[in-house]
Amino acid sequence: MNIDGNTELIAHIGYPTHSFKSPLIYNPYFEKEGINALVVPMGCQAEHYPVFLRSVFQLTNIRGALITMPHKVTTVGLLDEVTPTVKVAGACNAVKLDARGRLVGDMFDGTGFVRGVQRKGFDLTGKHAMVVGTGGVGSAIAASLAAEKISAISLFDVNTSACEALAQRLVNEYPHIQVNTGSNDPDGHDLVVNATPMGMNDGDPLPIDVSRLAPETFVGEVVMRTEMTAFLQAAQNRGCQVQLGSDMLFEQIPVYLEYFGFKTTTADVLRTVASLG
Repeated sequence: MNIDGNTELIAHIGYPTHSFKSPLIYNPYFEKEGINALVVPMGCQAEHYPVFLRSVFQLTNIRGALITMPHKVTTVGLLDEVTPTVKVAGACNAVKLDARGRLVGDMFDGTGFVRGVQRKGFDLTGKHAMVVGTGGVGSAIAASLAAEKISAISLFDVNTSACEALAQRLVNEYPHIQVNTGSNDPDGHDLVVNATPMGMNDGDPLPIDVSRLAPETFVGEVVMRTEMTAFLQAAQNRGCQVQLGSDMLFEQIPVYLEYFGFKTTTADVLRTVASLG
């Protein structure tokens, strides 16, 4: 690969101490496909971020920016236009310039989860979903599920104010969807998502009463540190189809590639070229 002033850059902007995994997936893919592009980690303190984001898009070879913590929430107020998914999630992790030179953004954390579910053959149309944990990733997943024409969603979090705020944002953007809060009983749901750290290891308390899961319920996880968490194992023992947390990461990268106008690929291809060690 020729790396010069024509090399198109994707800035991956996060906190200076953040562990940047994306270059270890994107860059081997770009090299394999002969695409003259690089994902470049850029650490930025929160107080400098608003000015820095604008400065990045003064570069002549910038294609876009991947945004990670702690800047995802701040980014929303810095953009000229955002999608309904960003409005519901209250956060943004992909930024680019549009044809009019405006900074626009979208949110793909939840899209990665949804694409993984759909690629496994699960049709979300008309389904009843439950998301346990309404922090950043839970909110993003709830937003992406709502965009897929589900009929109802239940939200639960020990932080009731955050849960209720997400519920209100969902109602504002998707008034046709029934939104419920206050219970983590999975009975009657077609899809259950654990967006908390609970149930990661053996002996941990689980986010829901697994005995209330029907075998036909699809169960997903967001934890990536452990592939088959204790929660997923318990759900699988009930006969449920499950999705690993790492699936969400690999499934969202093709969405980013499409958003930034690069040749897209599949999660399976990305797993074969990734240099995560």
